[in-house]
Amino acid sequence: MTIKRYARAPIIAGGTQFGTSLASNVIKRAVETGALTTRIDVLRGSERLDTIAGRIYGDASMWWIIAAASGIGWALQVPPGTRLVIPTDLGQISGLVG
Repeated sequence: MTIKRYARAPIIAGGTQFGTSLASNVIKRAVETGALTTRIDVLRGSERLDTIAGRIYGDASMWWIIAAASGIGWALQVPPGTRLVIPTDLGQISGLVG
């Protein structure tokens, strides 16, 4: 399954991606409306979003899905104790952002 972070991002001259992905906004809204199945976790010690995504999804590059769902922006490292909203069904994400 391919889920593209920049699937809905505007493209400027030369095909360069511009701005924050619209896909992340779609995910955040879906979390807020209850359209996604999620679980809550609290970040511990030296954990990073990419290592969590690798463990949960089997693909560390999907860290941005956790960041978008949690509303924490584009950082891989966030402080311990941060509340994470983790979508549990990548099929739902794929249906939203392709």
